[in-house]
Amino acid sequence: MRITRVLSTALLALGLAAGPAAADSSPSPSATDDGKAPTRAGTSFRTATEIEQGQQATASGSTGDYLYWSFPADAGQRPTVKATVKLPQTHGTQNWQIDVYDGLRRHQSCQYGAATRTAAEGASSVELACVLRTVRAWSEPWANDPLPGTYYVRLTVVDLGASDLGQPVSAEVRVDSKDIGGAAAVDGSLAEPLVPGVAVKSQAKEDDSKAAVLSSLEPDDGWSSGWWSDRWVWTAIGGMLAALAGIGGYALTRGSGRPSRVPPNV
Repeated sequence: MRITRVLSTALLALGLAAGPAAADSSPSPSATDDGKAPTRAGTSFRTATEIEQGQQATASGSTGDYLYWSFPADAGQRPTVKATVKLPQTHGTQNWQIDVYDGLRRHQSCQYGAATRTAAEGASSVELACVLRTVRAWSEPWANDPLPGTYYVRLTVVDLGASDLGQPVSAEVRVDSKDIGGAAAVDGSLAEPLVPGVAVKSQAKEDDSKAAVLSSLEPDDGWSSGWWSDRWVWTAIGGMLAALAGIGGYALTRGSGRPSRVPPNV
């Protein structure tokens, strides 16, 4: 009975503690498109159009143009960038590509996905996708790890015939993220997210002027501090299970008391 009571207590504690952790590791719901999604794209890093995760941004342009968007990504997220380019009715073979850069304008490689696709002659559209690595809360200065802050998406054609140059095209871009949670958590955090203009943002507050702030994007619930993750929950669960295992082992090995073959003391 004592062992059964110990095991029941352990299972109850595990169920109560694992509930929040399981919820934290599930994908976060995407932001709904409220009709205010951008309908244009920038032509450089400085003029990149800001979009929120979950928005379906659209833009019109010409083949040969560089189209730029920017979006925020926080620690523990694994962003997925998808783009669809609608091509004119008549065109030759074209190679389209999406590139993603972080707030320091370092190129971020795709973990998987088709970041470069070839549109065959006469194809009506081409779809591209890039799944980034999980955003880390902290990294060494020499590393190229993705860090919290603003990310840039650049869409362009990289191989184009002279006859197709300047033809009208339209593009759709969407960014979604999956929350990885404690599986990708690291110790430490950035002093500030990698957001353009963040160095002059504090000064702008003092001067009551925000003209120097280049980016106002941030997650809906603000930037995470970087120290909390569900790894703390599982560490606590492991400690509790270890303690309960020790109690159970002691209860199994200590026996019921003095062995019957040992005569009582006179």
